[in-house]
Amino acid sequence: MDWITNPEIWISLLTLTALEIVLGIDNVIFISILAGKLPAEQQEKARKLGLMLALVTRILLLLSLTWIMGLTAPLFKLPIMARDISGRDLVLLIGGLFLIWKSVKEVHEKLEADDGHATAGKAKVTFTGVIIQILLLDIVFSLDSVITAVGVANNIAVMITAVVIALGVMLAFAGAISDFVNRHPTVKMLALSFLILIGVTLVGEALGQHIPKGYIYFSMAFAFGVEMLNLRLKAKQKTKPVELHQPYR
Repeated sequence: MDWITNPEIWISLLTLTALEIVLGIDNVIFISILAGKLPAEQQEKARKLGLMLALVTRILLLLSLTWIMGLTAPLFKLPIMARDISGRDLVLLIGGLFLIWKSVKEVHEKLEADDGHATAGKAKVTFTGVIIQILLLDIVFSLDSVITAVGVANNIAVMITAVVIALGVMLAFAGAISDFVNRHPTVKMLALSFLILIGVTLVGEALGQHIPKGYIYFSMAFAFGVEMLNLRLKAKQKTKPVELHQPYR
């Protein structure tokens, strides 16, 4: 019970919880956009299940720290860049490319799809398909989250507690975030742009080009702040929002 009176434990817990919440925002946005493609009665279930899968994934990775640390060992050398590629790099590279592809595809469907023809040949969006996509990105986001946790705290109990608290906060606000994004098409486009930016960041990290996350999140916060001003101005002018193409169901 010494941890109760240990200020270092509490500081690391608060710091790590805040970081996990910030790192989890992109995960919530991605889950909200994917869940928004489902019928209304399935969206909340998909969001909750997606976040629960993220929680389970992060806890399992935290309990496998030896394996996680092993992912940083070089697997092969990339001749073009004269750089060793590790298992972590491969996960980030594949996840980043998938995130870029998926986000660009979503933007194309919302802006360019022809409701009369382009969507006719599409496969119907299914609950299982959405959950599989969420799970794939959960693994990538969770790996980044766990590596951050290891760097901030060296106590496994603190790491798991911070992850549980952060996911609890995200679970509580996921519905509100999803509703807000779906109500405002321009915010949805901005969110998809954020996901493309994060995908590029993951690819850069995998190839050894470190981009400080502070710059990324500051840029995202600034863009979001500008968009909030735009929404407030449109509300005063009572301008009708742009309508995006709805996903085929």
